[in-house]
Amino acid sequence: MIINKEINGTSAVLKPEGWLDTPNSAEFKEAIDSLPDEITELTVDMEKLEYISSAGLRLIVAAHKKMNGALTVTNASVEILDVFRMTGFDKRLNLK
Repeated sequence: MIINKEINGTSAVLKPEGWLDTPNSAEFKEAIDSLPDEITELTVDMEKLEYISSAGLRLIVAAHKKMNGALTVTNASVEILDVFRMTGFDKRLNLK
């Protein structure tokens, strides 16, 4: 899994590529945990994410809590958006 990271002031963008599943969840967790304390807004750009498992969903929800709700998911595929809808996370997360 590749995770590109962009930081601009108090905002950060994580761009995971590939699959966000159990084998790759540690890498994504490390990317979130390594964000500077000054970061108050996080965007997860899923344009190049092909698949998300329950392990990946847990990390997105944990990041949402860490950011006190200031997390936005962008460019998710129809299939990934369906996963958010089926789990009800579309009602809790800011999806664009």
